[in-house]
Amino acid sequence: MSQMQNKADRLVTIFGGSGFVGRHVVRALAKRGWRIRVATRRPDLAGHLQPIGKVGQINAVQANLRFPDSIAAALRGSDAVVNLVGILQESGAQKFDIVQAAGAKAVAEAAKAAGITQFVQMSAIGADAGSDSHYARSKAAGEAAVLAAIPTAIVLRPSIVFGPEDDFFNRFAAMARLAPALPLVGGGDTKFQPVFAGDVGEAVAIALEGGATPGATYELGGPEVKSFRDLLAYICKVIGRKRALVPIPFAAANLMGLGTEIAAKLAMGLFPSMLMITRDQVKLLQRDNVVSAAAMAEGRTLAGLGIKPEAIETIVPTYLHRFRKTGQYERQNSLTG
Repeated sequence: MSQMQNKADRLVTIFGGSGFVGRHVVRALAKRGWRIRVATRRPDLAGHLQPIGKVGQINAVQANLRFPDSIAAALRGSDAVVNLVGILQESGAQKFDIVQAAGAKAVAEAAKAAGITQFVQMSAIGADAGSDSHYARSKAAGEAAVLAAIPTAIVLRPSIVFGPEDDFFNRFAAMARLAPALPLVGGGDTKFQPVFAGDVGEAVAIALEGGATPGATYELGGPEVKSFRDLLAYICKVIGRKRALVPIPFAAANLMGLGTEIAAKLAMGLFPSMLMITRDQVKLLQRDNVVSAAAMAEGRTLAGLGIKPEAIETIVPTYLHRFRKTGQYERQNSLTG
């Protein structure tokens, strides 16, 4: 069999591949000729992935991390595994420990049983077994479980991820369109290093193709470090809306978090997601979310993977235009008006 045929025969199963980051991972791997099996709870909602690849290259199957048999079935015949499953806040049966710790462990142990050693685990900067944040602790537990089962696994920890369907820039742009002010939790001094979803997808592909150190943890950040205040001011500038940026002490933000959590439960799913903030998210905001000095020194970064990261200024304006007063026509109107 030729090298090209061998390459085309490679099959990767991507858990959570139908989500925001997932579509960028699918695109990066499809471009490299992988056959892709997307394991998701709702395969009927993964049709948007089909145009990314060639006919028959991408297929969606049903899998739930709480059911080992469905995981094993999704892995059957696979050469590699990517686990992208994660949640930003708990809801119903979707708990941090179940999804991000036990779920990651279940996928890794099933991969080990299937003899698969190529494994990429998506985590997050800030993952820490000793963190006050339940989210951060569960991410760290997931990492540990994966590496215990598959020592050659590669862990990727991105900072906040941006792209057309992101939950950060879109969320605050939506708030700025409707509200006269935006909240600066903790005063807005928390630092972030936003990373483009397309760069995260490339990192996954490079890791699967031998471009990363087996067993290593990579921290993925964009080219610039910006404060929370800087990012909200940038969003307002991009969408052309002047809004007050109001500092809110962490103690007050914690009370707000308690209030929105209670309101969300009472609203039974009808509480506006853009207004939602949890006490756990407030805890996360008390620590900077940037690539560590150790990761930079050891080359465990996008640059170490040979990726030149995209800046927010290149990508974000292309999808926030819908929040401007006249949408994508604002520049045209200003030129002709």
